[in-house]
Amino acid sequence: MEKRKLKIRDLTMRDGQQSLFATRMTQASIDRLLPLYEGADFYIMEVWGGAVPDSVMRYLDESPWERLRKASKAMKGHSLLSALSRGRNLFGYVPYPDSVLEGFYKEAIKNGLNVMRIFDALNDLDNVKESIRMINELGGIPDGAVCYTVDPKDEDDNKGFFSRFFSKKPEKIFTDEYFVEKARAMEAYGAKIITLKDMAGLVNPSRIASIMPKLKAALTVPVDFHTHCTPGYGLASSLMAMIHGVDILDTNIWWFGGGSAAPALELIYVFANKLGIEVEVNMEAVGRIRKELRTVREELHAFDLVKNFPKEFDPLTDTLPAEIDALFDKAIEAAKADNEAELLDACHAIEDYFGFPKPNLLVKEAEVPGGMYSNMVAQLKALQAEDLLDDAMRLIPKVRRDAGLVPLVTPTSQIVGSQAVSVALDRKKGNPDYSNPSNQFISLVKGEYGHTPVAVDPEFRAKITGSPEEKAYDVSKYKKPENPVLPEYGGVKLAANDEEYLLLELLPSVANGFLKRRRAEEWEAANAAKKAEEAAANAAAEAEKADDEPITGEVVTAQILPGTVIEVNVKPGDKVNKGDVLLVYEAMKMENNVEAGHDATVKRVFVKPGDIFAPEAVLVEFE
Repeated sequence: MEKRKLKIRDLTMRDGQQSLFATRMTQASIDRLLPLYEGADFYIMEVWGGAVPDSVMRYLDESPWERLRKASKAMKGHSLLSALSRGRNLFGYVPYPDSVLEGFYKEAIKNGLNVMRIFDALNDLDNVKESIRMINELGGIPDGAVCYTVDPKDEDDNKGFFSRFFSKKPEKIFTDEYFVEKARAMEAYGAKIITLKDMAGLVNPSRIASIMPKLKAALTVPVDFHTHCTPGYGLASSLMAMIHGVDILDTNIWWFGGGSAAPALELIYVFANKLGIEVEVNMEAVGRIRKELRTVREELHAFDLVKNFPKEFDPLTDTLPAEIDALFDKAIEAAKADNEAELLDACHAIEDYFGFPKPNLLVKEAEVPGGMYSNMVAQLKALQAEDLLDDAMRLIPKVRRDAGLVPLVTPTSQIVGSQAVSVALDRKKGNPDYSNPSNQFISLVKGEYGHTPVAVDPEFRAKITGSPEEKAYDVSKYKKPENPVLPEYGGVKLAANDEEYLLLELLPSVANGFLKRRRAEEWEAANAAKKAEEAAANAAAEAEKADDEPITGEVVTAQILPGTVIEVNVKPGDKVNKGDVLLVYEAMKMENNVEAGHDATVKRVFVKPGDIFAPEAVLVEFE
């Protein structure tokens, strides 16, 4: 009888490095790996999307389009190249009109992308159906991702026994049928692959044993399973998915596997051999990649939160100790018997033997993505309020329910986490809950991100947004970003072509600086001496001007967090009223308004879009 086959989507160069090393792998490192990948025969290689466009511009000063082109050129069609996008939001936090979506997909496919994995943070099908249609029409392969999540824990855990006993339990929303129906609808819209996307690693093996057969029975297209090992389920749930017929499994190569990333391919390969499943990958080529990948991980030392490397292991040549080999057999037996406790014990013992990170019990207990947790820690640290972490974590179920029981995946995980921190601060100061909702939380509750799994209470919506009515984002109000002429660089435009302009549309605050540096480099190459003279003269003039015009009026200053200016809505001489938005800035991935505290006249504005300001910096001066 012919062996059942398992296709592999390799996440190493996108999700793997994003999960473990903050997307800091340079193009130079990727250039060394790509020739080794050509013969590996991965079904799909995920090389783009997620945080890649933002991070490579922001931290590495590199072109995301060049990264995609180089991968396509090197692979020569041997593996499909995939990216991840947030449906109507793509890589940002704003729902884009169809014209932007189509322009982006067209450019991505032209530059070598084959598979676009599309998800929506709310699992709102209205936010993905047009993307699926467009990708099909443009010759790409749409991969519809259903975001896995769990119902929040009961909020009455701290109540007395009788209160808990007699209180009505909330209705379960995220049942197997919920996910199957979403998947079936995506296939009907034209998705050629369906992924169960478990971004937080929360799907336990028994749930996979329940949900995977239902997905396989309901769908005719291949089913992919994507998970992470953060809370300790990843390897065991992947084994369970293999036993129950998954077609494609997402993995990372050894040095980029485990921990907060997906399971290591090499461990999946051992399980597959014992199950009589053929992994459709050239493992000899994987061995060559693995050797170079260790060096790459060593180069990422500064961003490696674990530091400890797993033991060297080549499943083609290394013989496992008898007791470790027996653990693989024990895990398979437990999985087939749906004995979750024994299955998890065996898989954790395997990971422990090889030296992979232990399960993150805090993330497991809180049932939130690891990235959301780390963002909350960073936010509280910046506010010098680390003591509020436990309070903020306990508030997540409340904020999530108030906002319509949204799944916790980018960007909703950041929105909910940031708002939970804000509510914890409100309570510490004795203020009412939601005294300081972020712009994104207001948009989420208003309905601008789409339909939430559960309807938002109209009374709560009115409290947060000023109106009880749900209002979708009006894409007709979308304003295309300016592509200004840069007189300081010889009158060229900021974005030199369509692909650069798309970066401005998708990631304006980051792309602005990135593209200015490109134009500056081009100008400097032609006008090095002249520019040096002008820069010195301009600096002297600015310094002299600043000395001549001391600040004498009332000022509006930045809050305690540093930020990046996104919009400036006023200019010198403008009369503003109390509550008018002077400017909008981004801090901790959230947009915030700076409003006039009273009626006034603007004397000077000290910042412009793209400027990064420090805490307490002066932003606006009034007369």
